[in-house]
Amino acid sequence: MLKNAPLLSRNSVLNQTLFSLLERCKTMSELKQIHALAITSCVSQDDPVVSSILTFSALSDSGNADYAYRVLLYLSNPSIFSWNTVIRGYSNSKNPNRSISVFVEMLRFGLSPDYLTYPFLAKASARLLRRELGVSVHGHIVRTGFECDRFIQNSLIHMYASCRDILYARKVFDGITNKNSVSWNSMLDGYAKCCNVSMARKLFEVMPERDVVSWSSLIDGYVKSGEHREALAIFERMCTSGPRANEVTMVSVMCACAHLGALDKGKMMHGYMIDCGLPLNLVLRTSLIDMYAKCGAIEEAMAVFRGIPVRSTDVLLWNSMIGGFAMHGFVRESLGLFTEMQISGIRPDEITYLCLLSACAHGGLVKEAWNVFECIEKQGMTAQSEHYACMVDVLARAGQVAEAYQFLCQKPLEPTASMLGALLNGCMNHGKLDLAEIIGRKLIELEPNHDGRYVGLANAYAVVRRWDEARTMREAMERRGVKKTPGFSFLEMSGAVHRFIAHDKLHPYSEKIYIMLNFLVGQMKLDADSENQEYFLYEIGGV
Repeated sequence: MLKNAPLLSRNSVLNQTLFSLLERCKTMSELKQIHALAITSCVSQDDPVVSSILTFSALSDSGNADYAYRVLLYLSNPSIFSWNTVIRGYSNSKNPNRSISVFVEMLRFGLSPDYLTYPFLAKASARLLRRELGVSVHGHIVRTGFECDRFIQNSLIHMYASCRDILYARKVFDGITNKNSVSWNSMLDGYAKCCNVSMARKLFEVMPERDVVSWSSLIDGYVKSGEHREALAIFERMCTSGPRANEVTMVSVMCACAHLGALDKGKMMHGYMIDCGLPLNLVLRTSLIDMYAKCGAIEEAMAVFRGIPVRSTDVLLWNSMIGGFAMHGFVRESLGLFTEMQISGIRPDEITYLCLLSACAHGGLVKEAWNVFECIEKQGMTAQSEHYACMVDVLARAGQVAEAYQFLCQKPLEPTASMLGALLNGCMNHGKLDLAEIIGRKLIELEPNHDGRYVGLANAYAVVRRWDEARTMREAMERRGVKKTPGFSFLEMSGAVHRFIAHDKLHPYSEKIYIMLNFLVGQMKLDADSENQEYFLYEIGGV
């Protein structure tokens, strides 16, 4: 015993030193050096050192789950903690499938899972959107006797809701005898994810207590369902009777303002964040840029963008600004910002190229669009259906309808409705009505319940005065029970957003509004008659 005392003392001091170094470790390069030192010092199997190495490599933002897995394999007798750490690391990684395969290896190793193993497996299933995998995990939970663990039950609610099985998520929720706030919030978030805002609202109203997560989930649910005005109404209620908003809340609120074009409201929300001392991190600044750009306030969007040091930016931020320019026809500015982005060392992604193609479509820049499209492959990416649809839009808008059709026929993917829709618009705008009929019929085959597809083809027939065929399209809609969704407009005045539909008289000021509209229409007719008269006199004088 005394003979081994100096060795034990030396190992203890070394472990403390390594542990101290691991606590200050910031990068995988540093971790590998510390790990190498642990191996050469014969302490790489000691629990405190192993746990720290696995925790950093599997769970930190700078880590590497594959490295953690290799460390796990090197251990002579890995503990359940070590296995759980690697499973958890993979559940958060770009390859959640590895969580399941590591779990299977653990079972083959002869180690039984504990209550911390299953939530990570449920999370991996949720991220993969694989319900059948989640059901298998659930079955294993029941067989091992952990089905009554609340932590596991909460994770199952999240898994089933993510896989759009909201009924089974509710079944798990109803089976929890001692629900906590996580249980309620998981179920509420599940309804929001599935765009079932009526059930989300009912659950919200009966919750024993609501925290910022509850309010944020409900607001996000309304945003995802396209009920943006209701989302803002809930936020206003939250401001008066709920907790202080956080980053997640404000991202949803900014999204609602952007979709409504509610610039004044968006500016108020910007001021609210500043007044509340909410840190304007990158996510919030990106949301602000998106809101200002979609509301047409490009200068304000650019001011937010330029207020961030380049070294602190990411590709999402640049995409928002490039897309904002593209949306409003600032084509050269969009392409110029892309060049600046590359100089800054920010690597573009698929969304960047989508924004650039959209800019080229608005500007009629066919040559530049081809260059952008070819860059996708050069960057090691694969063009998605959205890129093809944008490229079709570029060609169709420029009048190169035949080239667009040929491009579609040669591409490796089946034509989607968005691709064909862009081509149909091009055919209509440039008088290619024979091709418009072919494309229109194909669109109805693809989306038989989409009202716009029937209306588009009916309009194509109407242009060439084929009234019988146009009427047939309207009758086909009625037979299928497809109803035309009325178009509507939003108008913001004094921070309030008003919604208008054609012939709608539900607005409290509709009588005054129609008086003003009739006056404006009358003025427009007078101007048109005046222009026609001047043109007529000009024609007579020229004879």
